[in-house]
Amino acid sequence: MKMKLKFNFRALVFLFVTCCCLSLRSEATATYAYHICPNTTTYTSNSNFRSNLNLLLSTLSSNSTVPSGFYNATVGHSTNDTVYGLFLCRGDLSPESCQDCVTTAAGEIVSTYCPTQKRVVIWYEECMLRYSDQSIISIVDRSFRPTLYNTQNVTDPQGFTQALAEIMTDVETRAASGSGSVGKKFAVAQANYSVLQQLYAMAQCTPDISSNDCTMCLQDAISSLPSCCGGSRGVRVLLPSCNIRYEMYSFYNSTAFPPPSTPPPPQSLPPPPPPLTLSNSSGKGGISSTVLIAIIVPIGVSVLLFIAGICFMKRRSKKKYQPVREDITISTGTDITAESLQFDFATIQAATDNFSDTNKLGEGGFGCVYKGILSNGNIVAVKRLSKSSGQGVEEFKNEAMLVAKLQHRNLVRMLGYCLEGEEKILIYEYVPNRSMDYFLFDSKRKEELDWSKRYKIIGGIARGLVYLHEDSQLRIIHRDLKASNILLDKDMNAKISDFGMARIFGGDQTQGNTSRVVGTFGYMSPEYVLHGHFSVKSDVFSFGVMLLEIISGKKNINFRHEDSIDLLGYAWKLWSNGAPLEFADPALGGSYNGNEVIRCILIGLSCVHENPESRPSMSTVVMMLTSQSVSIQAPQKPAFFPRSTMVLPAMESSESNKSAIKSSGLPHSVNDISITELDPR
Repeated sequence: MKMKLKFNFRALVFLFVTCCCLSLRSEATATYAYHICPNTTTYTSNSNFRSNLNLLLSTLSSNSTVPSGFYNATVGHSTNDTVYGLFLCRGDLSPESCQDCVTTAAGEIVSTYCPTQKRVVIWYEECMLRYSDQSIISIVDRSFRPTLYNTQNVTDPQGFTQALAEIMTDVETRAASGSGSVGKKFAVAQANYSVLQQLYAMAQCTPDISSNDCTMCLQDAISSLPSCCGGSRGVRVLLPSCNIRYEMYSFYNSTAFPPPSTPPPPQSLPPPPPPLTLSNSSGKGGISSTVLIAIIVPIGVSVLLFIAGICFMKRRSKKKYQPVREDITISTGTDITAESLQFDFATIQAATDNFSDTNKLGEGGFGCVYKGILSNGNIVAVKRLSKSSGQGVEEFKNEAMLVAKLQHRNLVRMLGYCLEGEEKILIYEYVPNRSMDYFLFDSKRKEELDWSKRYKIIGGIARGLVYLHEDSQLRIIHRDLKASNILLDKDMNAKISDFGMARIFGGDQTQGNTSRVVGTFGYMSPEYVLHGHFSVKSDVFSFGVMLLEIISGKKNINFRHEDSIDLLGYAWKLWSNGAPLEFADPALGGSYNGNEVIRCILIGLSCVHENPESRPSMSTVVMMLTSQSVSIQAPQKPAFFPRSTMVLPAMESSESNKSAIKSSGLPHSVNDISITELDPR
């Protein structure tokens, strides 16, 4: 007997695709984005806090399928052992996807990222998990603001900025009011950026904070976009209490919370097709099973290929991202952030025309710098380290990760690195006007630096140091500030470079000691040269030396005076004799603001005080430079040494010091970013 079954062809295809998607979901994993866990408070593995933390993470994981995508809990009764925690899943995700992310975060945060810290925030693309030894429930937190950005830029920055401002205002308003989604402070939006391109945006707050606090948090995140990554094709700003994101592609599930849009005009729909009849043999009004299979199989394969293509494209787009702010723990090169920074050697070879001499910008003790043009047209500076640079693979990666995460307008921006075989290469933004010493210490070119440009350079260096010392997550001591490490962009804005000797301070640490004194003669503070003591005040001393060099147009390292004193002593002598303006560079031709020059001399002499405690902080220096109402105390005798009596300890035998000893001064450099030592502790 022949049996005929009525079967809807569309339903069959739908079930097939659904099964494919379910099979893909079983392999879904959370995509790590960023984490913060300061070393200011820690616990031991056998402590009550760890036991309470384990219970908290288990509780959060158990409740990770709640419809709101948000849950908070508190475990413990003792003041010292109580742990507060919460998670927040992206508002467009299913409960199953939320559970995947929270479970992954709860496992990785202790085992991989923050094994002993009490205050932790970790972000994945799908969720955020957070815990602390202090109450965090219903409290808005804007203390951290890591930012991830796409390295590719839009072609029409002006039009893009206008479209971005409108769409971000929209999602901010709807997320804060809760109108973007029921029971969630979450909103998405879509807008036309151009005829062919769409702009997608998202904003979200933790539901436990008030609408006003949510607005304030989102506005804080949005306000950072122009300064950190204007014109980027995609950015994420992550705060503990809120986050924002925009992309040039759809990154959220639009079917869960469709963005507001104008509905199309009603149209008359064609009648549905008649149902298909499935039979074991061909007959009137039916399709044979052989024909049906021949139709379904190609469609199924096409659907699978389409899904695989989407996953591949999303993964590629994620690799274009790199962090803007530095992490608390420096990655070891095994996480996605390290991979996103890595260039292959063939790309760099092509960009520099195989490191041709015509593209060489400069040469220093640790290698050559080349101009490179990437396939997308972006111009970069390529630092190819010499094989004798002495830096190991992991140290090299660690430094690359550190510098890439330092993002400030007065710091040279790291774009990536290349590590293949014996090749160690750093890729930086291209700074067209070379280094400051190229102009400052050349008898002809120094005339291009009038006083207004020099004053702007001084302010830029100071603001960059404030970021390193106070505004970044950890105190970073540069340890090799000098004129050749200050690069100048097309508008003569100063950019600090060369973090090869940087040291990182965590928590309340303010100073350190070393038996390996590395740096450049003439810029190092006396406590560092003689005793190996360094702190933020060591950088302040180096800044003071550079400030006096900028004013006078003379190098401290080879300055000669009849009293056998260095440039600092000469500035002090003129100040004491009541003739400070004689210290000004003759190339300025008298075209300068005398009060500003005298004020800068005072600041410079204050920075090179022999006692580190008597030197001002860099934030105080910025206030002195920008406000005439800030008083400056009369400077004391600076820390200078007659050359005939100066006794130095054993110095680190580095190429930079050898060149300093052999020559009367370091040669000018172009993007001369050297690598010597990074000791992150």
